[in-house]
Amino acid sequence: MAGHSKWSQIKRKKAILDSKRGQIFTKIIKEITIASRMGGGDEDANPRLRQAITNAKGANMPLNNIKKAILKGTGELPGVSYEEIIFEGYGPGGVAIMIEVATDNRKRTVAELRYLISKNGGNLGESGCVSWMFKRKGNIIINKSNINEEKLMELFINFNVLDFTEENDIFIVETKPEEMNKFLKTLEQNNYKIISSEILQVSDNTVSIDDDIYNKIINLFEKLDEHEDVQKIHSNFEIK
Repeated sequence: MAGHSKWSQIKRKKAILDSKRGQIFTKIIKEITIASRMGGGDEDANPRLRQAITNAKGANMPLNNIKKAILKGTGELPGVSYEEIIFEGYGPGGVAIMIEVATDNRKRTVAELRYLISKNGGNLGESGCVSWMFKRKGNIIINKSNINEEKLMELFINFNVLDFTEENDIFIVETKPEEMNKFLKTLEQNNYKIISSEILQVSDNTVSIDDDIYNKIINLFEKLDEHEDVQKIHSNFEIK
């Protein structure tokens, strides 16, 4: 069980409570705003925005919220300007962690994350201390209901996807990051239901952990995920 994608799967398997829906929307709105600011409000010309909108729809976000976030990003509506930062460090058991953040106050976010991580068995490190272990890969989750699996397999072959796994109600597909958006377009054109899509940081240098360390890591990740500035968490743990 590799940490690079398992945290996303763990979160997805947990029941999404109404109290957390606003938190999920906040993270997606931040991503839409940043993507629009950097690449414009046309999703066909802005792959990052297209990906963010796909995730918003997968989370059942109202279209009006999506439109407002785009307009704030392009400056047509007033909004907050976010800075993107990647923090690196180590969690319980010495596992590598990378935390992607979008914040309007760097100093506050650094202080809060440093405290949160140290309190839960880890520590923040210098820039570059663990990033050398990770490579970017696309990750797409597809709903299996009412689809032609044979046709989907053909698409996997045609696009040379790196890997895929099958669970009860989903396919989890791994792609090259530069090919992910082209593949997403094709899936949408063929009416496949996309639950989520994201660029993950994947490490081949995994750390094997036992159940006790695993529970500590998940506890840390849950607390990090509750922080309003944290967008994504990546790690390199494996269960023994």
